[in-house]
Amino acid sequence: MKLLRTIRFDDSDTRVFETGAEDGEWAVPGGFEFADDTAETLTGKRRQAFANGFLGLGGFGRATFVVVASIDTNQRDAAVKALAAHFVERYGAPTMELARPAAETEVGFAAELAGDFEVGTVLAISRELTDGGVKESYRRVASEEPGAAQSLWSMFGEDGKPA
Repeated sequence: MKLLRTIRFDDSDTRVFETGAEDGEWAVPGGFEFADDTAETLTGKRRQAFANGFLGLGGFGRATFVVVASIDTNQRDAAVKALAAHFVERYGAPTMELARPAAETEVGFAAELAGDFEVGTVLAISRELTDGGVKESYRRVASEEPGAAQSLWSMFGEDGKPA
């Protein structure tokens, strides 16, 4: 089995989101958080979370990037339980038993998304409001070679112009 896991390349998530997810948390897209938002309510850091944030299931902060990772049954069950508890605590679901199916659906969607990629693949999310509702898309973040860290100097030359 595979699921999404938050990954940090730097500390920018702690600055651009209200709460940044910690590195290595299991994650889901988390678009449900914005179900009642409008263009007027999506401002500042909330807008950034809407536009480009995955939801970490540890501290329920946001992450710009996730990596596809292997997960065992116990870890998956713990992720579902954490999300169900979040639905009770944050969104007022009456009980864990009633929240669990929604959490299963959200984690299942993330697992389905992860299943389309190899372990180690880095993904980004993009959301926008349209006349028909929220449009959500995902993209694979390419690197020069698998597992290679990107450096500022490989993106920009010493003269400051793109390499």
